[in-house]
Amino acid sequence: MPKIEAPTVAEHHAQRRAALLSAATELIAANGLDALTLAAVGSATGLARSSVYQYFDSTPALLAALVEDVMPRAAADLAAVIATAGTPSERVDAFVEAVLDTATDPLHRSLSALHNAPLPQGCQSRLAELHELQYAPLRAALVELGVAEPDVTLRLLVGLCAGAVHAVADGAAKRDVLARVLTLVHHGLQPAS
Repeated sequence: MPKIEAPTVAEHHAQRRAALLSAATELIAANGLDALTLAAVGSATGLARSSVYQYFDSTPALLAALVEDVMPRAAADLAAVIATAGTPSERVDAFVEAVLDTATDPLHRSLSALHNAPLPQGCQSRLAELHELQYAPLRAALVELGVAEPDVTLRLLVGLCAGAVHAVADGAAKRDVLARVLTLVHHGLQPAS
């Protein structure tokens, strides 16, 4: 019988599951989404692949669990950064800067591939919900600024940030890209007339 490494069986299972998710996160960050397999995660945690199946029945199921593990924390981190800014305009700037900070983060780059990953349909929907959660503080700032069509403006701003992230990931200086994006944002965010 395997040794239980926690005070209770439930805690043991929770610790193992957390270790598997952590290993999956590290594998994706180091080697990209294609490197993620149940065997690789098992190997990274010292478990046989058959033991990993006790927690996840497939790689898509592991990816779905990873989405639920990583995305809410990322949304909370982003909301905390934005909350430290004062005015709505400063909160928009904080959002842009925080997004650009992810440009060189291997985990974020790898997880962005989840949009094209073979996830169960429910997980794709949940991924979209979690992205909306990340965008909520930005949308609130845009509404407070009184911009025309805040939902459309939000999508355009998110697209601009995605382009900026790619520019930084491709080698452009983050400082220069941030300055250019903020110039575009400041000129583009005019209150509705």
